[in-house]
Amino acid sequence: VDGVSITNACAERIRELKTQNPDDANKMLRVRVDSGGCSGFQYSFSLDGDMQEEDRVFTKGDVSLVVDDVSLQFLRGATVDFTEELIKSSFEVTSNPNAESSCGCGNSFVVK
Repeated sequence: VDGVSITNACAERIRELKTQNPDDANKMLRVRVDSGGCSGFQYSFSLDGDMQEEDRVFTKGDVSLVVDDVSLQFLRGATVDFTEELIKSSFEVTSNPNAESSCGCGNSFVVK
Protein backbone atom coordinates (compact mmCIF):
# COMPACT_ATOMS: atom_id res chain seq x y z
CA VAL A 1 0.00 0.00 0.00
CA ASP A 2 1.45 3.32 -1.08
CA GLY A 3 -0.88 5.63 0.81
CA VAL A 4 -2.36 6.28 4.22
CA SER A 5 -5.75 4.83 5.17
CA ILE A 6 -8.43 6.75 7.05
CA THR A 7 -10.89 4.87 9.28
CA ASN A 8 -14.58 5.77 9.42
CA ALA A 9 -14.15 7.07 12.99
CA CYS A 10 -11.30 9.33 11.87
CA ALA A 11 -13.32 10.68 8.94
CA GLU A 12 -16.31 11.35 11.19
CA ARG A 13 -14.19 13.26 13.73
CA ILE A 14 -12.62 15.40 10.98
CA ARG A 15 -16.18 16.20 9.77
CA GLU A 16 -17.20 17.17 13.32
CA LEU A 17 -14.19 19.47 13.77
CA LYS A 18 -14.81 21.16 10.42
CA THR A 19 -18.44 21.92 11.28
CA GLN A 20 -17.71 23.16 14.83
CA ASN A 21 -15.70 26.12 13.59
CA PRO A 22 -16.54 27.90 10.28
CA ASP A 23 -12.86 28.82 9.88
CA ASP A 24 -12.00 25.09 9.69
CA ALA A 25 -14.56 24.19 6.99
CA ASN A 26 -11.94 23.83 4.23
CA LYS A 27 -9.16 22.37 6.34
CA MET A 28 -7.63 18.89 6.26
CA LEU A 29 -6.12 16.77 8.97
CA ARG A 30 -2.33 17.06 8.72
CA VAL A 31 -0.32 14.11 10.04
CA ARG A 32 3.38 14.68 10.62
CA VAL A 33 6.23 12.58 11.87
CA ASP A 34 8.79 14.51 13.90
CA SER A 35 11.91 13.37 15.72
CA GLY A 36 11.36 13.14 19.46
CA GLY A 37 9.04 11.35 21.82
CA CYS A 38 10.01 8.48 24.06
CA SER A 39 10.68 6.09 21.14
CA GLY A 40 12.59 8.32 18.70
CA PHE A 41 9.83 9.59 16.40
CA GLN A 42 6.42 10.99 17.24
CA TYR A 43 3.17 11.64 15.39
CA SER A 44 1.54 15.05 15.41
CA PHE A 45 -1.94 15.96 14.18
CA SER A 46 -3.39 19.36 13.29
CA LEU A 47 -6.07 20.92 11.12
CA ASP A 48 -4.38 22.68 8.22
CA GLY A 49 -5.67 24.68 5.28
CA ASP A 50 -2.29 25.35 3.67
CA MET A 51 -1.05 22.92 1.06
CA GLN A 52 2.65 22.69 0.28
CA GLU A 53 4.11 21.50 -3.00
CA GLU A 54 5.50 18.31 -1.43
CA ASP A 55 2.20 17.34 0.27
CA ARG A 56 0.25 14.21 -0.57
CA VAL A 57 -3.51 14.18 0.04
CA PHE A 58 -5.54 11.09 0.94
CA THR A 59 -9.33 11.23 1.01
CA LYS A 60 -12.24 9.29 2.41
CA GLY A 61 -15.55 10.63 1.16
CA ASP A 62 -15.65 14.36 1.83
CA VAL A 63 -12.67 14.56 4.20
CA SER A 64 -8.97 14.77 3.48
CA LEU A 65 -5.78 13.91 5.28
CA VAL A 66 -2.51 15.54 4.20
CA VAL A 67 1.03 14.24 4.71
CA ASP A 68 4.31 15.87 3.69
CA ASP A 69 6.87 13.88 1.66
CA VAL A 70 9.26 13.32 4.56
CA SER A 71 6.52 12.07 6.90
CA LEU A 72 5.08 9.84 4.17
CA GLN A 73 8.28 7.76 4.24
CA PHE A 74 7.35 6.79 7.81
CA LEU A 75 3.56 6.54 7.24
CA ARG A 76 3.31 4.60 3.96
CA GLY A 77 0.73 1.83 4.45
CA ALA A 78 -0.37 3.13 7.87
CA THR A 79 -3.92 3.68 9.16
CA VAL A 80 -5.08 6.83 10.95
CA ASP A 81 -7.94 6.36 13.41
CA PHE A 82 -9.80 8.38 16.03
CA THR A 83 -10.13 6.57 19.33
CA GLU A 84 -12.23 7.46 22.35
CA GLU A 85 -11.34 6.04 25.74
CA LEU A 86 -12.23 6.99 29.29
CA ILE A 87 -9.12 9.08 29.84
CA LYS A 88 -8.61 10.54 26.35
CA SER A 89 -9.89 10.82 22.83
CA SER A 90 -7.42 11.43 20.04
CA PHE A 91 -6.29 10.81 16.51
CA GLU A 92 -3.70 8.07 16.35
CA VAL A 93 -1.83 5.88 13.91
CA THR A 94 -3.21 2.43 14.72
CA SER A 95 -1.20 0.30 12.33
CA ASN A 96 2.07 1.34 10.79
CA PRO A 97 4.12 -1.24 8.85
CA ASN A 98 7.15 1.08 9.15
CA ALA A 99 7.17 1.03 12.97
CA GLU A 100 9.06 -1.67 14.82
CA SER A 101 7.52 -0.78 18.17
CA SER A 102 5.69 2.09 19.82
CA CYS A 103 5.47 3.49 23.31
CA GLY A 104 2.56 2.85 25.64
CA CYS A 105 0.86 6.12 24.78
CA GLY A 106 0.94 5.30 21.06
CA ASN A 107 2.24 8.75 20.11
CA SER A 108 5.83 7.76 19.38
CA PHE A 109 7.51 4.85 17.63
CA VAL A 110 10.76 3.21 16.58
CA VAL A 111 11.39 2.89 12.83
CA LYS A 112 12.05 -0.56 11.37
